[in-house]
Amino acid sequence: MTTRLAYLCPGQGAQHVGMGADLCETFEPARRTFEEADEAVGIGLSAICRDGPEETLILTENTQPALLTHSVAIARVLEAEGGIAPTIAAGHSLGEWSAWVVVGALDFAEAVRAVRKRGQFMQEAVAPGVGAMSAVLGTDLLAVQEMCREASDGEQEIVVPANLNGGGQIVVAGHATAVARLEEAAASRKYRTSRLKVSAPFHSPLMAPAAERLAATLASLAVSAPRAPVVTNVEAAPQTDPKRIAPLLREQITAAVRFEECGRVVVDAADAAIEVGPGRVLGGLMRRIERSFACRATGTVEGVRKVLEEFGS
Repeated sequence: MTTRLAYLCPGQGAQHVGMGADLCETFEPARRTFEEADEAVGIGLSAICRDGPEETLILTENTQPALLTHSVAIARVLEAEGGIAPTIAAGHSLGEWSAWVVVGALDFAEAVRAVRKRGQFMQEAVAPGVGAMSAVLGTDLLAVQEMCREASDGEQEIVVPANLNGGGQIVVAGHATAVARLEEAAASRKYRTSRLKVSAPFHSPLMAPAAERLAATLASLAVSAPRAPVVTNVEAAPQTDPKRIAPLLREQITAAVRFEECGRVVVDAADAAIEVGPGRVLGGLMRRIERSFACRATGTVEGVRKVLEEFGS
């Protein structure tokens, strides 16, 4: 019986200096993928991933194409070396772009250029220091929504749920002053919070200017029918309609990432998951959602080889 595999592609926060270096040294498809990305964006993206410095890699306009490239490089290695392909795919925020490339709906070079612009537009949508994000731990969505209403000041200063990660972890985003008020409200209710080290309030209405600017880029993308469905952040449901991809990627910029719901769809549709990209962030979230569900990491050569041994043809 063939194992049904889900590919999970990470978003910002999973990046680290050195990412992809060992893969490029070991696997030809990975090296060619990073070279293709360098050519597509016209900068030394592979060198930034390999050597840093960290302050350059964590710039959103670099982080997003770097993560996309890393995920696609691993997917190409798994296919070339082991004939492995996903039955279903999903991603966290930027990772959804990676998922669409992996299943053949978006051209890799086009997507790398698009997400570099996405990163630039998202960074420029809000002035530094105006926005913030914070993780609220140990509570549920209804409680967080109530605190968001308390902490918001009409439309002048807002804070909203941004990442619904599961396992009692919900990230909020908005104006820094409103986020600070929410953190005070959470503390008064004995909930823990953790301020995220991000440069903008992603997945909030404050990102509307970025969504508007990205619209033209999305309209120009060549979109094909995917080889497997992608569970989208906006719908938390499997999607295969090529006409829906660009509108969903635009809406995703301002909408909450419904990852817990996405994860439950994946658990129902697959026997195991492969985290296709750096780190183990999504594997950790999946354990919170369904502890018995296996999720293999592939951010290093060792991880890729283990997956090839377990699932390769």
